[in-house]
Amino acid sequence: MSVGASVCRPLTLTFLHTRSHTHTYCITFDFENLEVYKKAKAFNSVVRKTILIPGSLDAATKNQLRRASLSIVLNIAEGTSRFSKPDGRNFCIIARGSVFECVAIFDILKYDNQITIDQFDSLYKQSEEISKMLFAMIRNLDN
Repeated sequence: MSVGASVCRPLTLTFLHTRSHTHTYCITFDFENLEVYKKAKAFNSVVRKTILIPGSLDAATKNQLRRASLSIVLNIAEGTSRFSKPDGRNFCIIARGSVFECVAIFDILKYDNQITIDQFDSLYKQSEEISKMLFAMIRNLDN
């Protein structure tokens, strides 16, 4: 099944004093189609596979970076579930804050020579792109 595809399942509804009826319902999660979500998910994967490898960082830094990079993805997803623009906007703001948090951690890791300049530059570039996309979403949700 491809990402963003609808999942259709049979659903049996039984009403009081009537027969059961089976209907098919489809679930579509809108966030899966957002380019910013796809980029945030890929970013999280890169962080996990290149920075959060066993023995690479102290436990506190590793935990904070794992949580911050995952928070970007999860807040984008949760924001799409909200019914009001201000509520959805708030989750985009939180996601963008988590991007900044990741960049600060990368900066510390670079300063302490725990990641290379090339790793830092690549992660910084991805972070900047996601941040700009989230900023555009925030501005769009202002209207």
